[in-house]
Amino acid sequence: MQKIVVILGPTATGKSDLAVKLAKRFNGEIISADSRQVYKGLDIGTGKITRAEMRGVPHHLLDVINPRRQFSVSQYEHNKMIEEILSRGKLPIICGGTGFYIQAITEGLALPPVPPNEKLRNNSRQNRLQNFTKF
Repeated sequence: MQKIVVILGPTATGKSDLAVKLAKRFNGEIISADSRQVYKGLDIGTGKITRAEMRGVPHHLLDVINPRRQFSVSQYEHNKMIEEILSRGKLPIICGGTGFYIQAITEGLALPPVPPNEKLRNNSRQNRLQNFTKF
């Protein structure tokens, strides 16, 4: 059985620094488990690691999706990064604060193939906007 390392916790607790140190020591590569850092350009407020902080360690699933597109836990669960890293003889280190993403990888999820309900999403967006404008 292959091993992976998981580092989970809230923003600004040193997860990325620890992940880089472990990757350097144990020949690893890091997979982001952050539902916001996957989006291109969403750097402020997400605590996204910088190139300098990466110290040459490969990082995956950072800045890969246009913010105008949706990215779901199902897409995250079915990415092949763990297998690709293992195939290179390296240690996968999953690092982030989105517990649902980590649960999907470590425990698996049985998500039914149900298409999005656009009417419900639009109603929800309108309700949030109405509530926001009340303040």
